[in-house]
Amino acid sequence: MTVPPASGRAARSWLWVACVAGLVHAGFSASWAVGGEWLLDTVGQWAVELRRSSPVVAAWGLAGIALVKSLAALVPVVVDRGRLPGRRLWRGLSWAGGAALLVYGGVNVVVSNAVLATRDPATYDRAAMVGHAWLWDPLFALWGGALLAHLWLSRPGRAVGQRRRAATSGMAAQ
Repeated sequence: MTVPPASGRAARSWLWVACVAGLVHAGFSASWAVGGEWLLDTVGQWAVELRRSSPVVAAWGLAGIALVKSLAALVPVVVDRGRLPGRRLWRGLSWAGGAALLVYGGVNVVVSNAVLATRDPATYDRAAMVGHAWLWDPLFALWGGALLAHLWLSRPGRAVGQRRRAATSGMAAQ
């Protein structure tokens, strides 16, 4: 077995961080889809009410969300392993998705924490605000940031450039 270069190991590590973050998100959505309630109130009281008033609609909606999140977490791994055609297309979609997750999560972390720091708790859903400030949105940001780190470290031509620099620096030392 050959050991990938350090940048390859780092890229793969970031890929797994992204995958786990996405699957954690997907896992909670799936749990809520089948009737689980743990941490549902941290999404918002609207989610709790929707589950009570329209359980079938909520279950199907959450199952769809879980499926999309699972695919978004797993497709980059499958692409990295060379098991999915259209690598360039999937990497392009992953760049867009990673950026969207990072921006969405990052902005919501800032906004939610600002609300927690400056507003009267009687004026908002505290459980949901804490959930978004300290759990769900940081996890979205981590997912996006880790995916972008993987994509940056594994971009085409990077390995060729590193080999060229290593060969050049080895020649200069002689």
